[in-house]
Amino acid sequence: MTRHPRTRALVAALLALTLAACGSSNNKGGGGSSGDQPGKGKPPVTIGDKNFTEQYILGELYAQALRAKGYTVRLKANIGSSEIVDKALTSGSLDMYPEYTGVILSELAHQTKRPSDANAAYDAAKAFEEKRGFTLLDKTPFFDSDALAVKPDYASKYKLKTVADFKNVGQKIKLGAPPEFRTRYSGLLGLRQAYGLTNFDFKPLSIGLQYRALDTGRVDTADVFTTDGQLQRGKYVVLTDPKFIFGFQNVAPVVSQTVLKAQGAAFAETLNAVSAKLTTEAMRRMNAAVDIDKRKPTEVARAFLQANQLV
Repeated sequence: MTRHPRTRALVAALLALTLAACGSSNNKGGGGSSGDQPGKGKPPVTIGDKNFTEQYILGELYAQALRAKGYTVRLKANIGSSEIVDKALTSGSLDMYPEYTGVILSELAHQTKRPSDANAAYDAAKAFEEKRGFTLLDKTPFFDSDALAVKPDYASKYKLKTVADFKNVGQKIKLGAPPEFRTRYSGLLGLRQAYGLTNFDFKPLSIGLQYRALDTGRVDTADVFTTDGQLQRGKYVVLTDPKFIFGFQNVAPVVSQTVLKAQGAAFAETLNAVSAKLTTEAMRRMNAAVDIDKRKPTEVARAFLQANQLV
């Protein structure tokens, strides 16, 4: 259905007002006058993002903020899993992408020992990247970790509050998750090694299909992200992870050190100003605007940046 231009403008305005409530407007962050263009004349930058809604939004947020500062940015969206995007980064096809600190440690650095807190996870992830010629910029206030969700009646039936409580289920548990969940410590390996859980019947699912699979009974539990917009509805029970197999997952841009030097100080300052505004509430609302309200990531990112004076 095609919206009338006036209706479209009204929706965009309402979205901007809604998203403005997600971030503080006390500081202008990366905003500035139209003449403030530190990126003019700098080499082009290629940004990548992974294969789900939050990453599409993050890619747009960082790319649009940089373009507003005069940087030439190419955005490669929907590349794939962390393992695939990391190969693109290390091969030189990408200059940067947003990544989760815990994912860096578990899936790229292959560490099974979990840091004690979010700052320790960030420091360890940054140290790992710097050994490879990259670095991390500032981490976001929000963190988005994997989690296992179930329907309320299923949780009630088996008295499920934490992942460890799956031991109460005396039969096979149909678990839906992306294919890489099968081989990750922050997945089936961790569930087995940390919790001793072996009663899962794994069902590979593309990201985005997990809630429908839960709703239709195709799976009993599904891998979700804690900032998913669908969780605002209260239709699902998210189980806690007392052994932290899913780690601390704040986002930080992974950037080539060579690129960072070539782009100048304003490059990192612009990206850090965006990251500073990304609270859990902000990301849930933006994710919901795309997944539930069917807005485009480009539009949602633009509204948030404008509302927070970042463009």
